[in-house]
Amino acid sequence: MREEYKEYAKDEYFWNRELSWIGFDERILSEAEDSRIPLFERLKFESIVSSNLDEFYMVRVASLKDMVHTNYKKKDIAGMTPQEQLDAISLRTHELVKRQYHNYNDSLLPSLEKAGLHVHGSSEALTPAQEKYIDEYFDSNVYPVLTPMAMDSSRPFPLIRNKTLNIGALIRKKNEKEGREFFATVQVPSVLPRFIDLPEEDGSRAIILMDEVIDRNISKLFLGYDVICTQPYRIMRNAELGIDEEEAADLLVEISKSLKKRQWGEVIRLEVEDGIEPQLLKILKDEFRVREDDIFYINGPIDLTFLMKLYGISGFDAYKLEQHTPAEVPELQNDDDIFTNIRKGDIFLHHPYQSFQPVVDFVRQAARDPEVLAIKQTLYRVSGHSPIIAALAEAAENGKQVTALVELKARFDEENNIVWAQKLEKAGCHVIYGLVGLKTHSKITLVVRREEDGIRRYVHLGTGNYNDSTAKLYTDCGILTCNEGIGEDATAVFNMISGYSEPDSWNSLIVAPIWMRDRFLHMIRMEEKHAREGKKARIVAKMNSLCDAEIIAALYKASAAGVKIDLIVRGICCLKTGLPGLSENITVRSIVGNYLEHARIFYFYNDGEEDVFMGSADWMPRNLDKRVEIVFPLLDEKTKKEAMHILEIQLADNTRARVMQPDGSYVQLRPEDGAEPICAQDYFCKYADSKVIHNEVKETRIFIPAVPPEEQAQRV
Repeated sequence: MREEYKEYAKDEYFWNRELSWIGFDERILSEAEDSRIPLFERLKFESIVSSNLDEFYMVRVASLKDMVHTNYKKKDIAGMTPQEQLDAISLRTHELVKRQYHNYNDSLLPSLEKAGLHVHGSSEALTPAQEKYIDEYFDSNVYPVLTPMAMDSSRPFPLIRNKTLNIGALIRKKNEKEGREFFATVQVPSVLPRFIDLPEEDGSRAIILMDEVIDRNISKLFLGYDVICTQPYRIMRNAELGIDEEEAADLLVEISKSLKKRQWGEVIRLEVEDGIEPQLLKILKDEFRVREDDIFYINGPIDLTFLMKLYGISGFDAYKLEQHTPAEVPELQNDDDIFTNIRKGDIFLHHPYQSFQPVVDFVRQAARDPEVLAIKQTLYRVSGHSPIIAALAEAAENGKQVTALVELKARFDEENNIVWAQKLEKAGCHVIYGLVGLKTHSKITLVVRREEDGIRRYVHLGTGNYNDSTAKLYTDCGILTCNEGIGEDATAVFNMISGYSEPDSWNSLIVAPIWMRDRFLHMIRMEEKHAREGKKARIVAKMNSLCDAEIIAALYKASAAGVKIDLIVRGICCLKTGLPGLSENITVRSIVGNYLEHARIFYFYNDGEEDVFMGSADWMPRNLDKRVEIVFPLLDEKTKKEAMHILEIQLADNTRARVMQPDGSYVQLRPEDGAEPICAQDYFCKYADSKVIHNEVKETRIFIPAVPPEEQAQRV
């Protein structure tokens, strides 16, 4: 860290990263608890809490446990050792899960009952007709798939796969009341649906969970034995791959090998049913070698991610939000091809409010255009049946030079990306896997086209992945441009990735890990300078996470000089607000809505020049120092206004926005008496539709000084 920022980087000036992440999950759970939100939308938020917690344990908690095992005691930016973090995490996550199941049992289930859907937590309340139905269903559809496994002197404890739901049992040979008890287990098959529709009774629908159906019929799996007790359980394993890229002769092969190990890594979390038989618990605890702190006693169905599937059940549209259909992009609604339209001026894209199809069409038309010579693209996460991949393969088959950087190290997408890499190579594409030690997280496509006046480069730059599926769920921004300077920089980026050749200078793009950190610090420092000179100074930054100590220290220093700073941070935020003389000019808000906020937008007033940037990077050490990232300026006035308008509306959100308090908690904003309720996500759905009709950009007033913290508190 630079000397000038050290006095602003004391331990007490930061929140711990992991606890801040749990705070984000708590905000998601608040959405599941909010009775004003349609019932089935609340189910989705409840499910997301579970899936987030799974990943958090497999990655973040696993990393901390690795540190403890190696006796690593260095403190984080908040002054906490790895063990102190684990202790604090355990307390918060146990409380989070307890709150989650309280909401499930006491609010969601009764509400579903009123809506006409009964979720059976056991088979005890079934009617005779329903019992007959599930027993026959088990015999026909479930029994043939199951593999019961017992543990005795000849059979060791079976290998239990990561994240699978299992039913443990204690069994004893029939007619041996005092005989020895054995442990047995059966995996609930993930190839079958988690819940089963039951025959309707009294006009209401009912479902029962697969684990309950298996539990009811489990004696059929252990003929000749009495089943003494049964309990569901689930484990989470360390998912970190730990590949030495310097030593890996073939990265693709090494990652393929390591993916298998992920299923058998150290157990870091055990979920069991509340009230589990002590003897059964002891067996699981001993075999998995888990501490009591890592055991979660669940009052309800283990693994609530099934609620996302339940959301899709038909007949309950009245309890869901009306689905927004992405609007067309006005600049492309004519008979001209996409390249002609880009030459008219930069085109701003805002997903999912606007369709992702123009990005697909950009690659697809380039693949088929006889004048296109080359296509180069970075791929971090793509969908299962990706039209982008299909277009790149088609381009190669059409004789174009196609270069695809497929990031094999994209966590939990490694296997998927290996498949795509091999498919592209077979089609004749040149596939590269990035730079040693760095993930390539940038989102860029370069199309080189031969035209009457020479070679022209067309570029797509974005904040989100080239994934047509998540583009319907994540809010992201991008531009299509043929700006000459950006085109030159795009070529330099791909040359750097594929051939390690870094240019002497760059025109517009800000690239990590080369000089992005320095550039952001410079822009923050310039706002500080303007404030000290008595000029207006303003920073507005929207991102997913903020945990870089040096960037935060620079923001503190700028705030102390009088710079008004508004931060829109979806998830992790290690910066503290309300520190006297340090962060009194800084506000932090988080928006949790129906879409996952994913765009990164950075605004600097810059003495009236108003510089606006978008890109793939958060203000985190990994993005600034350990990844290939791109942040790009909006050079066209129209696209600049679009980005500023997004920030303005999100700062005005008074329904879904939550504002950080000095104690680290977040308080949800509410409209003042008589004030118009503003939900940023709802607003942009309507705004995108209106743009199709009017094709105009709203004027923005983002340069107005930030709302003072004391007024923020009054609004809360």
